[in-house]
Amino acid sequence: MDRQAVFQLLEQETWWTGLTRESLDCALRNSLCFSLVEGNQQIGLARVITDYVTYAYLCDVCIMKEHRGQGLGSWLIRSVLEHPDLNRLKRVALITHDAQTFYLGLDFRFPPQLNCYMERLQ
Repeated sequence: MDRQAVFQLLEQETWWTGLTRESLDCALRNSLCFSLVEGNQQIGLARVITDYVTYAYLCDVCIMKEHRGQGLGSWLIRSVLEHPDLNRLKRVALITHDAQTFYLGLDFRFPPQLNCYMERLQ
């Protein structure tokens, strides 16, 4: 994984604020990461936080802007979900503010009872 390219890719996205090289390095070390590479160039990334038994949180899914619209994002997510360490999990969750239609096309669904999901913001 080209960490410099990943940093440059993510720092352009409005949904990751407060990104530092140190925070990215820590996040990558503590996650199952998937790289999308064309030739020698890092063009995409997906990161998964998981206990490898019941639950995974899919995050930091990003494809370089000039490579979007070619089906690479769908292929990347399907590859993540089919990974042998993840394909038997009970739940894979994610949060998105602008890509609901994309993830609905990959069989993600809104939970039936949103009053059961909770979080504590710091």
